[in-house]
Amino acid sequence: MIRFSSQASFKHPAALVLVTAEQAGTKKFKSPSAEVSAAVTRVLVQERFEGGKGEMFPVSVNDCLVVLLGLGKEKELTLASLRVLVRRALLSAYFKKIADIELIPHHDSAGVVEALIDAKVIGTYAWKKYITRKKEDKTVEKKTVHIIAALNAGYAAAVTVNEAVNFSRDLINENADVTTAEFLETTARSLIRGKTGITIEVLDRKKLQQKKFGLLLAVNKGSVNEPRVVVVSYNGGKKDDPYIAFVGKGLTFDSGGLNLKPSGSMETMRSDMSGAAAVLGALKAVIALKLRKNVIFAFGAVENAIDANSYKPGDVFVGYAGKSVEIGNTDAEGRLVLADVISYVIDVYKPSRLIDLATLTGACVVGLGHDYAGLMSNNEDLAARVTASAEATDDRAWRLPIYPELKDMIKSKIADIRNISNQKGSAGAMTAAEFLHSFVGKTPWAHLDIAGPSFVDGDSRMYYGHGATGYGVRLCVDLIKKG
Repeated sequence: MIRFSSQASFKHPAALVLVTAEQAGTKKFKSPSAEVSAAVTRVLVQERFEGGKGEMFPVSVNDCLVVLLGLGKEKELTLASLRVLVRRALLSAYFKKIADIELIPHHDSAGVVEALIDAKVIGTYAWKKYITRKKEDKTVEKKTVHIIAALNAGYAAAVTVNEAVNFSRDLINENADVTTAEFLETTARSLIRGKTGITIEVLDRKKLQQKKFGLLLAVNKGSVNEPRVVVVSYNGGKKDDPYIAFVGKGLTFDSGGLNLKPSGSMETMRSDMSGAAAVLGALKAVIALKLRKNVIFAFGAVENAIDANSYKPGDVFVGYAGKSVEIGNTDAEGRLVLADVISYVIDVYKPSRLIDLATLTGACVVGLGHDYAGLMSNNEDLAARVTASAEATDDRAWRLPIYPELKDMIKSKIADIRNISNQKGSAGAMTAAEFLHSFVGKTPWAHLDIAGPSFVDGDSRMYYGHGATGYGVRLCVDLIKKG
């Protein structure tokens, strides 16, 4: 939980005080508590703490543990590094058994305060549903952090959005046999239940067959779990205002199909529905914030499993748009699902702009690493808007090109188009985007390949712990708010 106070009291069990090297160099510290001011100033005068990056020093004053956290030189401090430093401090042994902590920023600019919110809500998140705790573990899991800053609507909104990020992470981190397509449908219904101005359309297997979602259904052929396409229409704006649409890839588990993924590549594939989870997280936040916009939130949810009915390399299927696709590889399945959903959303709901989010290619991870999504678009204005929201929210994205010659790389000799490049190992992220590009027509469209930043397969990365990051929720909400 986060609370805001206009002034530090040092009456809680602990306080985390952020100090730059320049502030430490003045050898003075002022606070509402004379005892704290004197104790910290004494430490600074004795040069026992110099404000170096990541430096921590505890001072006990009356019944309060005051921990100084060095931020290094202010001119070298970024909001990203601030999030990392504060996360590490909050998770340190100093605060392990403490439930209430005051967090005192080095200054109270909006960017700094919102970074502290990120550090607390996103940074200290951990998926522990299936951990059986030992009785002797005295860690206080639920902490209240009192940020010393006057509460305003922007800060309250930042908390709401970050809570939606963690909601998305819960969906991704859950077992794949729990988070099925039907579960995601139920989740969407629960988010909108009792809300006005919101409608939902759900396409089950029978309706998908009737509407000829041949590509999506091909991917799901080997699964015992039912597929779903879910489209939520959020009508917060004026009646005649156009929709902006978000479409998420929802592979609830991806074995690779008959082109089976090897060990080391399959273990985290419950995260292959991160795009759908981001869409649901954004929906949750938009409802809570009551944004006055018209938005489509859509996803296609299937499982790419293996049995005697699995779709096969060399097969040809026809999708909703009437375009035939040769299957060059069954592990290039996400683009098939997205192609049908994107085609349907454009045809039926006619959005003014469409953004898709998908853990689409390993090639994008090779090119950009794990901290940036790949951004590809057919529209300069939309690409600029997405880039601006990526920078504002730290859901980072880097523009990759879409160019005419890519069309030749996905040509097929037996169908209209092929689901992988006919030039092996070449431009994997961009040919995947070009495949999607061939289904959007003239609609302004942006594709976010989030395979890199959506999941942490290790102890931590940046200010995220192990598991899902909830990438895309903050970016989408910011994009919606800015119109």
